[in-house]
Amino acid sequence: MTVVREQAPRTPPRFVIRIVWMLHRTAYRLTGGRFGLSTPEAGGRFGMMRLATVGRRSGKPRMVIVGYYEDGPNLVTLAMNGWADAEPAWWLNLQASPDTTVDLADGPRVVRARAATADERERLWVKFDNYPGWGEDLDGLAARRSMQTTVVILEPRDRAVAS
Repeated sequence: MTVVREQAPRTPPRFVIRIVWMLHRTAYRLTGGRFGLSTPEAGGRFGMMRLATVGRRSGKPRMVIVGYYEDGPNLVTLAMNGWADAEPAWWLNLQASPDTTVDLADGPRVVRARAATADERERLWVKFDNYPGWGEDLDGLAARRSMQTTVVILEPRDRAVAS
């Protein structure tokens, strides 16, 4: 009898992931934002947005580029740190200060971040499969983490609230 073992999906070494993130941010800066952001295409690829946060300890502005897709007026992303176990700093920062802005390929938006509720998470998690690029086995990658991967919803804020 042969024992079949399921292997966890492989990811690149951590240093490679960090270098790719650094190069992406650098390319964005060097091109004045002409490279690095994209609009999501269902069945094609997830979009890329530039997310502003305020450091929860330092109080300094922080920028990160993350993948997303649109769910009506909301932007949806995953609080994953290259599938490492720790929560990403940008998500910890948003939990402390959820009102922020994002830069999209079609311009900036003022948003408020929150974690999806259990029902929302289930519905939104399935939709990640419509936007390839997160990983071939999203559930397998998420299972590598000791905690459930948070689905983050960025909801539009009224201009009056933003002022």
